[in-house]
Amino acid sequence: MSDRVRCPWCGDDPLYVQYHDTEWGQAVRNDQKMFEILLLETFQSGLSWITILRKRENFRKAFLNFDIHKVADMSDEDLQLLLLDAGIVRNKLKIWSARNNAQAFLKVVEEFGSFHAYLWKFTHSRTIVNRWRSMEEVPAKTELSDRVSSDLKRRGFKFLGSTVVYAHLQACGIVDDHLMNCWKKKES
Repeated sequence: MSDRVRCPWCGDDPLYVQYHDTEWGQAVRNDQKMFEILLLETFQSGLSWITILRKRENFRKAFLNFDIHKVADMSDEDLQLLLLDAGIVRNKLKIWSARNNAQAFLKVVEEFGSFHAYLWKFTHSRTIVNRWRSMEEVPAKTELSDRVSSDLKRRGFKFLGSTVVYAHLQACGIVDDHLMNCWKKKES
């Protein structure tokens, strides 16, 4: 695997490389996985993704294996206790947004049948394949992420600005931003 050319953002950190090679940009059509990524992306806001990846298992434990229904039902006391958990990012607004977003997520599921059906509808169920040659070309947000973010906010989601939403679209494979020389691009 060390001879493969990858997107440079993952560097050579084994955890980052594994995430790049096995998860990032893979088409997600599963609500449980979609919620996990969405929750982690909201906590990543203002931080590096590797920080979140290193704390991922702590987040999994804190947020009940990313069970949408259980997170939606967390009490104020449950959330307050998470402020004491050094294994996660202890930002009160982000912690409270996890429950809020789980509740909003379930409303989307009720309306569209699944969250992934809702999200993929923005691209007519097709992956947007970009042909970037360098990291400098990859945008932090796009017109698509602006539209999705605006719609999510209208539906009550928090901590999901256009930049966070674009990262989510990339992570879930709705947008393929692997660079042209990356071995993963050759797969897609």
